[in-house]
Amino acid sequence: MPEKNADENIEINFGGGKISFGGLFQGLGNVIDLMSRMEETGQDGVSQEQEFTSPSGRVKAVYGLSVKRGLGGRPTVESFGNVKKTAKGPVVEEEREPLVDVFDEEEQIVVIVELPGVEEEHIHTEVQEASITVSAVNGERKYYKEIALPKAVETSTVKSKYRNGVLEIRIGKK
Repeated sequence: MPEKNADENIEINFGGGKISFGGLFQGLGNVIDLMSRMEETGQDGVSQEQEFTSPSGRVKAVYGLSVKRGLGGRPTVESFGNVKKTAKGPVVEEEREPLVDVFDEEEQIVVIVELPGVEEEHIHTEVQEASITVSAVNGERKYYKEIALPKAVETSTVKSKYRNGVLEIRIGKK
């Protein structure tokens, strides 16, 4: 759960430690500490999601962070949800950005997209040579994400499966 400290900084506890959004350098230090604790405990990644509702109950904001150990043990921090950062400050959008993992395997690219609360028939994917667009609408759940691919792919080789809120897309490389 988010906690506020005396300086009104928002902190999220990932189980392995807290990340503060109060100061950029403090936050980066906390990410590095979290990665060290993840390495000590053998964890490859952690994620945390929070929902906030406005006092009127009309606006529902979902924001989350995923911290993973990437290539060479480097930390990768990815945000997801429907809170977007703009020049005018944070904006709550109708569509959530799903959590995505992209794996560059020997002969193919594998994309994993988390779409909880959505039925398979409501998912739409568009694959291009260098990117994939995933969208889904099921009641109040709306997702949208454009995903850059690490290598060019052969769009005719797309295979996908969906199970328990997780979409897996496999595409052969060019």
